[in-house]
Amino acid sequence: MTGTAVDTAPFYCPIESAVHPEAEEAERRALAWLSHSGLCRTPADLARCAGSRSAEFYARFAPNADLDRLWPASLWVYWGFAFDDARCDEGPLATDPAAFATMAYSVQRALETPGPLHCADPYAAALHEIGELFRAAAGPVQNRRFEQAHRGWLTGVQWQIGNRATGRMPDLDAYLTMRLHSAGGEPTYAMLEIANGLDVPDREMDSPAVRALTEMAILVASLDNDRHSYTKETEHCPTEQNAVNVFQVHHGCSLRQARDETIALRDAVLERFLVLRDRVTPRAGASLRHYLTDLGHGIRGNIEWALRVPRYHAPDGTARTAPAHIPAQASADHWADAPRSGSHDPRRLPSVAWWWSDDLVL
Repeated sequence: MTGTAVDTAPFYCPIESAVHPEAEEAERRALAWLSHSGLCRTPADLARCAGSRSAEFYARFAPNADLDRLWPASLWVYWGFAFDDARCDEGPLATDPAAFATMAYSVQRALETPGPLHCADPYAAALHEIGELFRAAAGPVQNRRFEQAHRGWLTGVQWQIGNRATGRMPDLDAYLTMRLHSAGGEPTYAMLEIANGLDVPDREMDSPAVRALTEMAILVASLDNDRHSYTKETEHCPTEQNAVNVFQVHHGCSLRQARDETIALRDAVLERFLVLRDRVTPRAGASLRHYLTDLGHGIRGNIEWALRVPRYHAPDGTARTAPAHIPAQASADHWADAPRSGSHDPRRLPSVAWWWSDDLVL
């Protein structure tokens, strides 16, 4: 890969690595579905989808899921990466927030509509079919949570596209708020209940403590993705919205300083996540404990996946062959033993300061 490599630093992540033992089978089923879905119309389209290794990605988020629920969940990840490339980051809609909104909410409605539905848009049609698989696999509460999270993601992307259309680089606080939605972490984590067959009670899932833990997991993974995708993004658009660029534009940092500040901010959020999760878990019911464990699996798994995925590491982002074996853990030189400190304390940022409140209990 060409470009300016910003990230050679190891990741601080004292969370156990895990991957579903049937990840390869989940990939086989998902790619077979995609090949007949109408979303991948050419072998090149299918190879690009395969290059996201989405089944491996979600097999690391939900390593104990039932296979019959895991592979439909991975379908949405494949769909999400394809949609992101075609409609969010590239193409005419990527700089037209009004046109994007019209398209996005027709796609959202396709997800929410049960039963037979004709969709001219192949992305809407494929998403509707995925929604039908979800409705067959999980109850109405879990599906409604996913649909709401999905809407939040599309809203965040529209915000991002609005910034791009006007040439605006948000400041750090605004960027973190946007990134909590635009990164797609909300629907990705909302699928944990569907993939695992969980039913977390409202009083637990909607509690401020669990909301904070979910948001922290989303932000840690989002900032990690900013590091992983930096080279790819800056090759296409050097002014793209990314935490590294935010630090450079608004804080006068060099590229190296901006990378280091991004890592330190991320590490501070991860440290708080670990402390709060340890406080909440003893009081949690069985379903919530499973969910909280998989929030951590998602943080770790997102790193493990990104370190080897063709989407980031192949020049054209495509997979040449299926993986013969998915390793459970990356080599030791990818991991740091301690968090890094920086000059930007997230507790001073209004959008996320509440995560450090002493009142966050279950």
